Amino acid sequence: MASTVRWAETGRQALADQLHDAVVLLPVGATEQHGPHLPTGTDALIADAVCEAAAAQAAPRSPRPLIVAPAIPVGASDHHLPFGGTLSLTPETLSAVLLDLARSIAVQGGRRLILVNGHGGNVGVCHAAAAAAGTRHGLAVGHVDYWRMAEAERDVPVPGHAGEFETSLVLALRPELVGNRPRRDPVPEPPAVPGVDLHTAALWRAIDGYTDRPEAADAATGRHRLDRLVTLLADRIVDIARTL
Repeated sequence: MASTVRWAETGRQALADQLHDAVVLLPVGATEQHGPHLPTGTDALIADAVCEAAAAQAAPRSPRPLIVAPAIPVGASDHHLPFGGTLSLTPETLSAVLLDLARSIAVQGGRRLILVNGHGGNVGVCHAAAAAAGTRHGLAVGHVDYWRMAEAERDVPVPGHAGEFETSLVLALRPELVGNRPRRDPVPEPPAVPGVDLHTAALWRAIDGYTDRPEAADAATGRHRLDRLVTLLADRIVDIARTL
């Protein structure tokens, strides 16, 4: 059975003894407005929780030690700044942060890194940084957006933003952080072009900064989704540990 440790709770010698053989998991979150009802730390909270639970579940099957690094709490969130409650890095700065952390791992003997992303605005940056870190620092780097492992759910946008999906996850993890959920009928339909990702400030204004129906969320559904996400990520971690 492989060990699982949290980087920030482990001494330097124990880390040095494991890094060469280990897989390091780095949750990448955000601090940004999540409608009038969810905490601004939603993305970091979910990414960290899924990552830690998946590492614990993967450990008995992993041929390599697993090291969970501290979650990055701030991401690329400029598109949420007009709503308030947001701390944001530019994409260029976030990329530099990820590459510096990858470099730090590599110079201490680390060879394997997985970026576990929890925020849609980070997707492109994580993808580019993972490729660059592999080239520059000799690391084997994986990048996974936790929600992409979820099975398709009829009529529920995944992940959406502060909608039914994310609200259910926070209700399962930290229900005391969920405020009064807004109700609206009909749900605003943002402009869309099939097969094209659109990025406009008008889109976020049109939906008041959150998607679909947060009032439909419940903790039991959130727990079911979390369990499924954790199992799927744990399987990916084991596959990576066996492959690299």
